[in-house]
Amino acid sequence: MKQFNRRDFLKLFAATGAAVTVSTALQGCASVGKTSERSSVKFDHGVASGDPTSNAILLWTRAVPENSTEKQVALGWELAADENFSSIIRSGTATTSASRDYTVKVDVTQLSPNQRYYYRFLGKNSKSPSGKTQTLPESGLKPLKFAVFSCSNYPAGYFNPYSEAAKDDSIDAVIHLGDYIYEYGAGGYATQGSQEIGRGLPDNNNTELFTLTDYRRRYALYRTDEGLQALHAHAPFIAVWDDHEISNDTWKNGAENHQEDEGSFIERRAAAVQAYYEWLPIRPPQGEANLTIYRDFKFGDLVDLIMLDTRVIGRDKQLNYDDYRDAESGQFNTQKFQQDMSSDRSIMGKKQLQWLGNKLNNSSARWQVLGQQLLMGKMNFPSAAFAADDRSKVTPLLLQIAELKKRLQNGEELTPQQQAMVTQVTPYNLDAWDGYPIEREMLYRAAKKANKQLVVIAGDTHNAWHSELRSSDGAHIGVEFATSSVSSPGMEAYLSLDTKTAEQLAKALPTLIEDLKYTNLHQRGYMNLFASEDAVEAEWVFVDTIRSKDYRVVNKHRARYTGS
Repeated sequence: MKQFNRRDFLKLFAATGAAVTVSTALQGCASVGKTSERSSVKFDHGVASGDPTSNAILLWTRAVPENSTEKQVALGWELAADENFSSIIRSGTATTSASRDYTVKVDVTQLSPNQRYYYRFLGKNSKSPSGKTQTLPESGLKPLKFAVFSCSNYPAGYFNPYSEAAKDDSIDAVIHLGDYIYEYGAGGYATQGSQEIGRGLPDNNNTELFTLTDYRRRYALYRTDEGLQALHAHAPFIAVWDDHEISNDTWKNGAENHQEDEGSFIERRAAAVQAYYEWLPIRPPQGEANLTIYRDFKFGDLVDLIMLDTRVIGRDKQLNYDDYRDAESGQFNTQKFQQDMSSDRSIMGKKQLQWLGNKLNNSSARWQVLGQQLLMGKMNFPSAAFAADDRSKVTPLLLQIAELKKRLQNGEELTPQQQAMVTQVTPYNLDAWDGYPIEREMLYRAAKKANKQLVVIAGDTHNAWHSELRSSDGAHIGVEFATSSVSSPGMEAYLSLDTKTAEQLAKALPTLIEDLKYTNLHQRGYMNLFASEDAVEAEWVFVDTIRSKDYRVVNKHRARYTGS
């Protein structure tokens, strides 16, 4: 399969990089252009801001011409110190065209640190909704609050977790850990019942995504959701992709959900990445040295937020248990599996791992927060659960083994068979860090060498998790807080669990899994992350439904980490 080489990247990002208008303080309040010079446009997809620094913020909108024959449009923009726009700090003009799907990005630089701003865009006869954003603190230990999200699936339900967070005026930034969209077509994953609630895929975008037009239309559909628009207008986003922005279980040269008869994966990925950079309020990489999405954000002296790419840039292909099982006998090749698990396989790529080590070593912040897609904590489930001949037997078996482990912990004697059920464990998800244990240990060694204790945040699984991070020798490395999904179904759907059984299993899993402290297996929501000089706290927020716009918050859980 063809590699996505340097020339491919340069060609792609030459186009996306040129789409950004840069505004400096020297321009001051430049003219927003005469009304007659601006185009007649619609702002149907709202506004957004992102990638904040202490002196810059990226502003975004989509300005579609009312005249469908108009291929290029011009508009004005304003940045103000107040929501009434009576004190304009900066303003200017921007252009866009069909070649950029009419998306607009303005990178406003040379701003004041730790400052709230308001912004909007202007057409000939229309104004966009106004947005609120802010720059990062340059120094100090100002307490922070992040809203953390992952896995929003349009056909699965309304994005009520976004709506809830948009009500919170105390959020400093939104961290999105990927699966902002899903690539499946109608009848695919999590589309059951979508028509009944008015979330069916439209006729012109109801197949699996392959082309640039496909991906662009899917982003446009997602950005019609009122909750997502409200949250984008409410606070700056710091985002990174996972796999579904491209295709399920993506790795650097392919994906589980891409077959040989579906065309070039490299071309598909290029289309997906271009659409991502067009639609997300993120700075496109510029030049050969910055062809990656991993980057860091400094929130004064309190938090260094280090955003990683564990999916696209350097990941080797995932292992699959089925590849080690004989098709006729069903016998599992344990020796070969253990050999491959012990090999030098990468989830980040060596260049990114080295970059991360340097960032940790040079960080002087109180907390180092790794924003990334996948569970890093060890999720070793009892091996007996994998032997169940159908999913309906998995949960009763896990509950049974949890009771056996409690008896063992209480000093009771078990039979050799019962002890084996308790002690024989295996990773349940080889797509996560559990499938790349050697590189995980390398990361842990880098953290220990830098004398840093990590706070890791994750998404991907559609469930909430709180785990202690320990190296293979038992050393404490840090903590992991993982958010539930916005709308994608979780383990309750995979195992067909009712609410009571899901709650029972969630209580049992910390007994079964050594480093697990908490999980929620059945509710959709998001996670607040509070950082202060004394501690980092996670607060999981869950809603009662995503099947309608009428919802309420029904559950919260909080955990505190103080380091050592």
